[in-house]
Amino acid sequence: MSKRLAAKNKICRRLGVNLWGRAKNPIIKKDYPPGEHGSKRRKVSDYGAQLAAKQKLKGYYGNITEKQFRRVYQEASRRRGDTAENMIGLLEQRLDMVIFRLNFVPTVFAARQFVNHGHVLVNGRRVTIASYVVREGDVIEVREKSKTMELVLGTVQQPERDVPDYLTADFKALKGTFVRVPKLADVPYPVQMEPNLVIEYYSR
Repeated sequence: MSKRLAAKNKICRRLGVNLWGRAKNPIIKKDYPPGEHGSKRRKVSDYGAQLAAKQKLKGYYGNITEKQFRRVYQEASRRRGDTAENMIGLLEQRLDMVIFRLNFVPTVFAARQFVNHGHVLVNGRRVTIASYVVREGDVIEVREKSKTMELVLGTVQQPERDVPDYLTADFKALKGTFVRVPKLADVPYPVQMEPNLVIEYYSR
């Protein structure tokens, strides 16, 4: 088992959920945290619930760094409207997340690497920053030289997820369009997310 896969499995067990909804996940058989005392259930405080909600949301988006995640919160709170909804919208606008949602790669971790290695174009220009913010109307596509990659072909031919309606996808051209910024209810999370608790955590 690779270190990255082991780390992802440990994240799921620590949080007690199948975070990415994948069929092969140890949480299905071991629904308790890792470690000697993992099977002992403890009462969770309000702070603990807020922290768990933050770790779950942060982990789902490829376990992005605390600095990046806090920056998303700060931008969300600066904007008008509901901060929790703004935060989800900003996370879904990340280029690596858009590539993952379009089913061009199997996982968000693979999406980040795929973008970093220069396989993605946005409006015809190569972008290598996974956290790049995609705007409404932007066209995202796989570079011509990268369209024959086994990773891409295998994922497109046997997709594990449906493409949400805030994106449109052309699997023949390996191209998609970011139609609109989604709300929390639009995002197909495999587990319940609680962004309001995340806002409470950072607002302390």
